[in-house]
Amino acid sequence: MTEHVATEAFVAHRNLLFTVAYEMLGSAADAEDVLQETWLRWAKVDQAQVRDARAYLVRITTRQALNRLRSLGRQRESYVGPWLPEPLLTAPDVAEDVELAESVSMAMLLVLETLTPTERAVFVLREVFDVSYDEIAEAVEKTPAAVRQIAHRARSHVEARRPRVTVSAADTRRVIDRFQQALRTGDLQGLLDVLAPDVVLISDGGGVKQAALRPIVGADKVLRWFVGIVSRTTEPVTVEQVTLNGTPGIAIHLGGELDGTAALRVVDGVVTDLYLVRNPHKLRYVASETPLVR
Repeated sequence: MTEHVATEAFVAHRNLLFTVAYEMLGSAADAEDVLQETWLRWAKVDQAQVRDARAYLVRITTRQALNRLRSLGRQRESYVGPWLPEPLLTAPDVAEDVELAESVSMAMLLVLETLTPTERAVFVLREVFDVSYDEIAEAVEKTPAAVRQIAHRARSHVEARRPRVTVSAADTRRVIDRFQQALRTGDLQGLLDVLAPDVVLISDGGGVKQAALRPIVGADKVLRWFVGIVSRTTEPVTVEQVTLNGTPGIAIHLGGELDGTAALRVVDGVVTDLYLVRNPHKLRYVASETPLVR
């Protein structure tokens, strides 16, 4: 009976726990590992002593994610080229929840990377999921007063760096339609027209696939880089529109196999930022075609 109660509670809150772990780690694979560790600990808990299953599970997940985040920091220092969060397929209706869509966007996840592990945990729990200061204090093993100070510091840090302009999913989709059409037809002028003059491309190949070792700035340079990648393959290139990290994006296929994903940030009808992930180790959840945040 106790095991059944534990299982029901875990399943009921699984989406929340996954999103908390993913926003703290920027990796679906690591978030899944954290959920596995959370379950193993939760299954041993005496359910009769649990007053609030959601709070208890969030506390376990946060602690496990913090442990993982601290160890990942050392790994990322030796990462080849720019590190980008692992892209996620998200259900289309996530884009309609503006706060959730922004919180899992590539741009926001990169801002969260600049926080300390504890700041990131506090910010995610408080600003995204509205967890009380007392609950957060238990999760990060700080006093409520300390958590309030950390939350204020993290909020100020994020506000100074987060994207200023919010664009509707419909507007982004219209720009991606033009981008997609230009890529599909090889219309170089059409690609230039859809890129902002100072567009920034960040590409992540993880040392496995070809990617730029530094961000590329400027429409002409970005275009030349894309043309160079496409010209090196004899396989047919297809581009599919998908919902990535809460916003419309594209999946790029070479010869029928997923080669990469691109999340695009759109301002005033043009692409200002491109986040291209080609590292195959980061593409398995997109390749599975199963939305992980709903």
